[in-house]
Amino acid sequence: MSLHTTTYGDEGSPIVFCHGLFGQGRNWTGVAKALADEHRTVLVDLPHHGRSPWSDSFDYVDVADDVADLLADLFGDDDPATLVGHSMGGKASMVTALRAPERVRRLCVVDIAPVDYGSRGEFEGYVEAMQALDLGALRRRSDAEAALEPAVPERMVRDFLLQNLRRDGDEWRWQVNLDVLGRDLDALSGWPEDRLGDVAPYEGPVLWVAGADSRYVRAEHEAAMRRLFPRTRKVVVKDAGHWVHAQQPDIVVEAVRRLAS
Repeated sequence: MSLHTTTYGDEGSPIVFCHGLFGQGRNWTGVAKALADEHRTVLVDLPHHGRSPWSDSFDYVDVADDVADLLADLFGDDDPATLVGHSMGGKASMVTALRAPERVRRLCVVDIAPVDYGSRGEFEGYVEAMQALDLGALRRRSDAEAALEPAVPERMVRDFLLQNLRRDGDEWRWQVNLDVLGRDLDALSGWPEDRLGDVAPYEGPVLWVAGADSRYVRAEHEAAMRRLFPRTRKVVVKDAGHWVHAQQPDIVVEAVRRLAS
C-alpha cells in the first residue's frame, strides 16, 4: 500500500512521524517544521486515514509493514530513520521497529504502551457520533460541530475529529474509514502479540514520552515495554494528557531533537 506523505527539510537524518487514531500526518506539522532546520521530516497518513488508501481491515502488522516499505522507498538501505509515533501510530511504530529494525535508527513512542488495553474506551463513542451525523443535511462545517457537540463536548477533541470532514462540491464525506476502524476497534486497542511470535527485542534507543495526566502509560506497562525495547528511556511531560505533542509541543520538539541527534 502506498502511503501519502508530506516532507519538510531536505538535509540531515530523516525523522518520520505517525499519527494516532482519527488523525492525519499533518497533526505533527508544527513539530516537523521545527525540526526541519536539521532533519528531513516526513509526515505519514496511515492506512484508513487522511489521503492514504483504505483496505478491508485494520491490523498493526499490516500497517507496520506498509511503514517499513515506505521507509525503504524513501531512504533505502543505508539511511534508517528516527521513527516517531503517537497512540495508534506509536503501536504501529513499535511493530515496525520490531519487524524491520534495519529501517529504524531510533524510536520515539508517544503516550502508548505495547499492551492490550482491553477496552474500546471513548473511541467507540466517537465513531458512533461521527456515523450518526446526517451528512446530507449539512450546509456548513459549523452545522457538523453543533451536531457533534452533545456527544463530544470537549472542543479540542471535537475539532480533532472534524478535521476528517471534507466537502466535495455540494456533498460532505468523512475522509477517515469509520466503518473499518469502528468494526476493528478491538484490534486498535489491542497488541498483536500472536502475530509477532518470537520476534527479537528492538535494540536501538527508545524514547517513551508520556503525558502526566494521561491514563495510557502506567507503571504496570513498564515490564512489557522494557521486554521488547530494553534501551527505553521514559519521559513524563507535565500539564499534558494523551495529546502530548499538541499540548506541550516545545517539550516534544526538544525531546525528539535530542533523540535524533
